[in-house]
Amino acid sequence: MLSGPAGLLFTAAALAVGLLALWQVFRPLAQGSKYYLIIFLAGMLPPVFLVHPAGLRMPAWRRRRSDSDSDGSALARPTAVDWALAVLAVAACLYPVLPIPLGTGGGGYNAFLDRQGLLAPPDLVLGTILLLLLLEACRRTTGWILPAVCLLFLGYGYYGGLLPQSFPVAHAGLDFSQLVDAFYNSDSGFYGTPLDVAASYIVLFTIYGAVLELSGAGRFFVELSAAAFRRSRTAAGRTAVASGFLLGTVSGSGAATTVSIGAVTWPLLRRAGYPAERAGGMLAAAGVGAILSPPTLGAAAFIIAEYLGVSYLQVLSWATVPTVLYYLGILLSVEIDARRSGVRPVVIDVGSPWRLLARFGYHFASLIAIVVFLAVGMSATRAVVFATLLAAALSFLDRTHRLTPPRLMTALVTGVRGALAVTAVCAAAGIITATTTKTGLGPQAAALLVGGAKAATSNPTVVLALTALLAAVALSLLGLAVPVTASFVIGWVIVGPALLDLGVTAPAAAMFVFYFAVLSEVSPPTALAAVAAAAVTGGRLVPTMWQTLRYALPAYLIPIAFVITPAGLGLLGIGGVPRIAFAAVVTALSVSVLAVAAGGWLPGVGPAGAPERVLGALAGVTLLWLEPVPVAVGVALAAIAAAGVLVRRGSTGRPRTPTEEKLCDESTYDSRRA
Repeated sequence: MLSGPAGLLFTAAALAVGLLALWQVFRPLAQGSKYYLIIFLAGMLPPVFLVHPAGLRMPAWRRRRSDSDSDGSALARPTAVDWALAVLAVAACLYPVLPIPLGTGGGGYNAFLDRQGLLAPPDLVLGTILLLLLLEACRRTTGWILPAVCLLFLGYGYYGGLLPQSFPVAHAGLDFSQLVDAFYNSDSGFYGTPLDVAASYIVLFTIYGAVLELSGAGRFFVELSAAAFRRSRTAAGRTAVASGFLLGTVSGSGAATTVSIGAVTWPLLRRAGYPAERAGGMLAAAGVGAILSPPTLGAAAFIIAEYLGVSYLQVLSWATVPTVLYYLGILLSVEIDARRSGVRPVVIDVGSPWRLLARFGYHFASLIAIVVFLAVGMSATRAVVFATLLAAALSFLDRTHRLTPPRLMTALVTGVRGALAVTAVCAAAGIITATTTKTGLGPQAAALLVGGAKAATSNPTVVLALTALLAAVALSLLGLAVPVTASFVIGWVIVGPALLDLGVTAPAAAMFVFYFAVLSEVSPPTALAAVAAAAVTGGRLVPTMWQTLRYALPAYLIPIAFVITPAGLGLLGIGGVPRIAFAAVVTALSVSVLAVAAGGWLPGVGPAGAPERVLGALAGVTLLWLEPVPVAVGVALAAIAAAGVLVRRGSTGRPRTPTEEKLCDESTYDSRRA
């Protein structure tokens, strides 16, 4: 947290960027979108070096007394190096637009564009500096892996010409000036689509989320979830899942939502008897659903809209059915765990949900407004700005959370700060996209992927299925190393062409890549959402990750159905009502059977043994092949598995029901406010 002059400077910069982003929605800069992106990056990159420390500890003997707090621990404050990097970032970012001659370079924006393809020495120097600064910004915000991946692409662009030309991924070779030109002075580099999405959409949605949070919406969503299930046997688990969904409509971040719902619902889960690892898995799976939940999906969803040239509302419609199926799987797992593990029911003393809705239901108004605005043809940027204004106005209905001018300014600064890391990632993603475009790596990698599948079989259907599985594995491994946004960008330029070449439609291919990029947050061994959940519950990290994987299992399989059969498009709301209904019902059955197989319990009947669980798993996977014969086989296998559970129950007698216990959680919920 910044204070003193650094805090004032950051606040001023954040306010300027936020106001510029709002201005751009209604009065775009006359020089064009690239000019705006240059100014936006100049406002967002320098603060990264002030807000995110380098992570390098100063030797104790070099620390001044003022650099430590009362207990002697080092304070996090910008160092001289941080300030120097921030100043360099301002110079490198603003250089293309400053009307100051600098040798053979400089001269303003038009002169800079005129030198595209033939950079002057100052262009090359400043472009290299900006390249290094973006790599360092990514290292500070996301770790070492993404900069290493960017350097790998950079090395491929520079040294790829030395590969034997018989290699599928060989190219003619690019010198360093050509690479810097592609990064710094083209529409596919630093100022490409990913940064455009961050500057046009993400910063506005993070501001909207901050306004909703400060207006009390986050607390209301959690309390409403608790009130809705307060008399249920599985009240604690259902509250956690419902809170994840409702907060996800605001957050759009898996790890952040996990921490938010965990801080409130973990005491309930602990009282109900959930082990720390199982509760952590539930919280992480529910939190990651935030990136999949309309109306504020993760940043990659906006990139899908830009890449495919469709409206954001269209992307939301593609995500609706898979989101419902995802949370269906988690809720079924919660019900199964409660019966299998003897979880105690917890009655939460928060009052009536109808009273909560009557008093604070206005928090839903801005969320509904976004969808309505999009439905009537308004752009996503204007829709979220008007929704933000509506949320700010409605905050005055609650005296505690009214957004007075100082608090509104705080929300604006908080929202801009929330977009710092994703801005650095989106700008650095230009290294990947520009290198891929210049070298033709995308089609070459796609040919390798499809060729690997064709080496195993010549059947077109099996080739498509194998390609989808190979792509899923590749995207999962990629997502372990880089953030969701970068994972999607890399996956789209490499895996996307492979799926498109096999006849998969663009929406199905894009959503396939999107889902597996999102699932990196719950995939071992990194699983950022699981790490956040383990930090909240105090559970062991690796078991928490495996529990998360079990809860999120349907999300790993549903995207396969998007691409392997035409009927899978029904899951994206494409193809008419009969196809959509068929795909949704069959996939819901698949999710239910898979939840029973993973949990080992058939609700209302009893425990499932190993044979029934294996049959259930086979049935669930078979049902995902949305064709008449596989569906019939899957239904038959599911029926046999259910019959086996019934026989097992008859031989062992009726399973014992756990003893119920009524508990209240006055420490977490304020019943008087409710």
